[in-house]
Amino acid sequence: MPLAQLNIATTLYPIDAPEMVDFVNNLAPINAIAQASPGFIWRLQDDSGDATHIQVFDDPNMIVNMSVWESIDALKAFMFKTHHRDFMRRKKEWFQHSDVDTYVLWWIPEAHTPSIDEAISKLTFLRDNGESPNAFTFKRPFNQSECLTLS
Repeated sequence: MPLAQLNIATTLYPIDAPEMVDFVNNLAPINAIAQASPGFIWRLQDDSGDATHIQVFDDPNMIVNMSVWESIDALKAFMFKTHHRDFMRRKKEWFQHSDVDTYVLWWIPEAHTPSIDEAISKLTFLRDNGESPNAFTFKRPFNQSECLTLS
């Protein structure tokens, strides 16, 4: 069973603002690292090759990142053992702090491509109910065998 992830963030500036240039200029290289990483399956993108212009929320500064991986370890390796970690360390330069969960992980059936609506419902479930086999974070990852439901 593959692992899906959704991450949302609210930028401090419009995505085309000068303050966002370093972030935007590194989207393609970071996405290329993700796609070349062991265990990568799929990522949300539009015709430009990233997801920053996919409008999911009313706030145009809220952006989404969604992908599918073979395992939690594969996603962690990409996030924390590649150049991606250098940009995670700089997130305060580009993104607003949030007091609620801004990402969610969940197991999906083989060959399933999660929708934005599905992902948002998982994040909402996590925020409303806390960590569970239905929706969780790295703080309390559930393995596939603990998964109670895939919907």
